[in-house]
Amino acid sequence: MADEQQHAWWQSGVIYQIYPRSFADSDGDGVGDLAGIEARLDHVASLGVDAIWLSPVFPSPMADFGYDVADYCAIDPLFGDLPAFDRLLAAAHARGLKLLLDYVPNHSSDQHPWFVESRSSRTNAKRDWYIWRDPALDGGPPNNWISDFGGPAWEWDEPTGQFYLHAFLPQQPDLNWRNPQMKAAMLNVLRFWLDRGVDGFRIDVLWHIVKAEALPDNPPNPAWTRAQTERDRLIQRHSTDQPEAHALSAEFRALAEQYTGATGRERVLIGEIFLPNERLARWYGPPERPQVHLPFNFQLIENEWDAATLARVVADYLASLPPHGWPNWVLGSHDAPRIAARIGGAQARVAMMLLLTLRGTPTLYQGDELAIGHVPIPPDRIRDPQHHRQPHLDIGRDRSRTPMPWNSSPHAGFSTAEPWLPLNRDWPTRNVATQAQDPASMLALTHALLALRRAEPALSVGAIQLLDAPAGLLAYQRTHGTRQLTILLNLTAQGIDTEWRGTPLLSTLVGPPQPGTLRANEGIVLA
Repeated sequence: MADEQQHAWWQSGVIYQIYPRSFADSDGDGVGDLAGIEARLDHVASLGVDAIWLSPVFPSPMADFGYDVADYCAIDPLFGDLPAFDRLLAAAHARGLKLLLDYVPNHSSDQHPWFVESRSSRTNAKRDWYIWRDPALDGGPPNNWISDFGGPAWEWDEPTGQFYLHAFLPQQPDLNWRNPQMKAAMLNVLRFWLDRGVDGFRIDVLWHIVKAEALPDNPPNPAWTRAQTERDRLIQRHSTDQPEAHALSAEFRALAEQYTGATGRERVLIGEIFLPNERLARWYGPPERPQVHLPFNFQLIENEWDAATLARVVADYLASLPPHGWPNWVLGSHDAPRIAARIGGAQARVAMMLLLTLRGTPTLYQGDELAIGHVPIPPDRIRDPQHHRQPHLDIGRDRSRTPMPWNSSPHAGFSTAEPWLPLNRDWPTRNVATQAQDPASMLALTHALLALRRAEPALSVGAIQLLDAPAGLLAYQRTHGTRQLTILLNLTAQGIDTEWRGTPLLSTLVGPPQPGTLRANEGIVLA
């Protein structure tokens, strides 16, 4: 892909993920909502990002905090209503921001009317909208599949004498995408929101949505250890990444392209997919039948924070992409530990420079612009079902979902009530208002990086070349036309001697850079 060509907004832009429960509460119930997001949109727009992605806001019993959807075409009263959504969408567009929704196609809530009907009898017209099977010969589950949250992936339904499949919680029965009526209904969900004006979707667990038709046992994982999740005891060969799922991905893309062509506003599809490079790359599809625009790339989260490791990760990932595939990078999300908790506040600044200067579309998670670190969650306030099902692994996601601290007023300006999860302990000083007044803050650095990225096409759409570097240093060049920028990132707590030359445009540290060396925990962009 030539770097001088015209690029779509989702290629040159930056996506900002909002976890609605934890962004801003407008009605004093301790839980964030759509009106709260609307009231805080100026913060998002001022950062210099291009789009917001909302985690689910649909009606839900909240067994998995919105990823158990009871109505795909409405808003949960906890967050507002459809008029409130329309106001938020209009407010975002007025500020030049795109808005993406979460689409959850693998499963619904067990309280969705479709499943209530499906469960009512074996002869119900919607029975086949979900995946039901008779017991095995021994009376147990139909196969050995394990839920991603631990335990069998099958739940017994006594009234109808069959098991139903759930890749996650029992309250999240898997939809049957082999049923044409169910498939048509779910495609109409996309149309409903596209007709309302949304700019695209992040598609939840996309690689899960079709299962091998005969539902054979998954093979055991010989490398499994007790330090891993129960799910990892098996290799998910037959329960994920099936050829038919790629065909559906292409249908989703074709539908999005229809809306792009009809309106001239390009819609984007982002797929949540955890797979090795060679399998992840297939989700772009061939040029003649493309699939999702951006199969999410989580490798900055999944690998050690080490210069040699990350250089290999970047090189291997970029080399794996098809010629028409656009890269992307994710450093934080509602599912992953906070980056500042994982590598410390000093390196979190370097990580932000890495995220915003690599070739490809970055996704920035709310609160990472403040470098929120580890947030202890008292046992009696743990909410995440993933923790409760496998508590010995300490993999709860609550610590990345804590409320956004806006200022030093009570409850950090997030709410007038006690927030649904605890705030970061340093919220009186680590908040948006305080950092906005501090030119040395993480928020100030994030603003500066996003402004530089917007001003320099080399950083947003330019070519990339990794450079040889001393141990502990990650170095690469970005080039667009005749403009060439060099990025040097010291991933250690010691200074590194290097013969860098050029004009410093931005450093992660306060004070002028020192020629010939990188200070401890320093990243620098040179022209």
